[in-house]
Amino acid sequence: MSLSSPSHVSDTPVTGRDALVGVLASGEKPIGDWRIGTEHEKFGFRLDDLRPPPFDGERGIEALLKGLTRFDWEAVDERIGQAPGRTIALLKDGASVTLEPAGQLELSGAPLENIHETCAEVGTHLREVKAVADELDLGFLGMGFQPKWRREDMPWMPKGRYRIMRDYMPKVGSLGLDMMTRTCTVQVNLDYSSEADMVKKFRVSLALQPVATALFADSPFTEGRPNGYLSYRSHIWTDTDADRTGMLDFVFEDGFGYERYVDYLLDVPMYFSYRDGVYVDAAGQSFRDFMRGALPALPGQLPTLRDWNDHMTTAFPEVRLKKYLEMRGADGGPWGRLCALPAFWVGLLYDDAALDAAWDLVRDFTMAERNALRDGVPRLALKTPFRGGTLRDLAVEALKISAAGLQRRARHNARGQDERVFLDPLIEVVEANETPAERKLALFHGAWQGDIDHVFREYAY
Repeated sequence: MSLSSPSHVSDTPVTGRDALVGVLASGEKPIGDWRIGTEHEKFGFRLDDLRPPPFDGERGIEALLKGLTRFDWEAVDERIGQAPGRTIALLKDGASVTLEPAGQLELSGAPLENIHETCAEVGTHLREVKAVADELDLGFLGMGFQPKWRREDMPWMPKGRYRIMRDYMPKVGSLGLDMMTRTCTVQVNLDYSSEADMVKKFRVSLALQPVATALFADSPFTEGRPNGYLSYRSHIWTDTDADRTGMLDFVFEDGFGYERYVDYLLDVPMYFSYRDGVYVDAAGQSFRDFMRGALPALPGQLPTLRDWNDHMTTAFPEVRLKKYLEMRGADGGPWGRLCALPAFWVGLLYDDAALDAAWDLVRDFTMAERNALRDGVPRLALKTPFRGGTLRDLAVEALKISAAGLQRRARHNARGQDERVFLDPLIEVVEANETPAERKLALFHGAWQGDIDHVFREYAY
């Protein structure tokens, strides 16, 4: 989801569309400078009653964040109205720890060179969180959707942008508040070398995003019962806000590039502008009007590049373009799958031969087929019908291409293993033709005897 804190880019006024296009073009990097940025979210729960911890209190989320500062994280405070600043995030060495709206804890990792480093970063973070959480009698769970608690049971974090979004979401969809409070994801952010490279990667990753959704499907429960989906988190995005979600069919049209994506973002209604430490509510208003000095929320004022960078974070398509590409299709999960997601996409997109093979795999998909995969995957995952077979067939091919790409990258750990080792959890899913969600459902109907509380004990970090 990554509804993160305000950006800290230049306050240069935006005077025309070219400046906005320039922001995307400025993301271009030579291959030697390509990096891997992995983000993941997880649900906190109190060990005694399994409830999500509130922000305040001795066992609250703020106490956890402050506890993590012992590991040399720098606290980031946000002033809420006239109240003193509250700790809402942490920063260290290019990484951040932030809060999603209901206190889901997110690590936004530093830009790293290989998956071995990514997995070490994730492991260090989870150990640090566990050290502090144990003292507070808290646990953390990686899944795509909160398996037990109702929307009204979820706390709200005191962040200005979330108040604005909380008021706006029910106006544009029925599940937006669930997206904010009850979902967790893992995603990876990847670089491009040129506009043409960006376009090719965008098309491949959009077409194959349903494969990632299927492989990582892990949100089959709502309020303690099976919900009829394998990735309910993925379903939620279909009824959150049609103006800012979806498969972006225009990405596959001739002539697609930075300018066309800027035009799309200009059509996405605003949420806010961050001015002088305060979030100004501009929900539903137009960035185009802002550029004319005619934004109702800030009459006479022009947007800055900071406003534009913040606005780019408020679009939620299956793949998102900022100064890099974000893969957004996967449910959150356990430690091993947090390393598998970046491995899958790096293997496909960071090796020229793999990218060519992946494009050959998807280039003749029709718009109807791409959307049918997106629509079918939340319920059926690997068993979604596709061209006389199922999505599993496509997943097998995608994993082969990814593995070959990782092998050619030849980034080895101290034991001489290359990055293919991180694909093992996904290969296991495909070979068994059983998603993580289906495994949990089997336990729910079997050993757990219909008691969802087992998931917190057996699958916590």
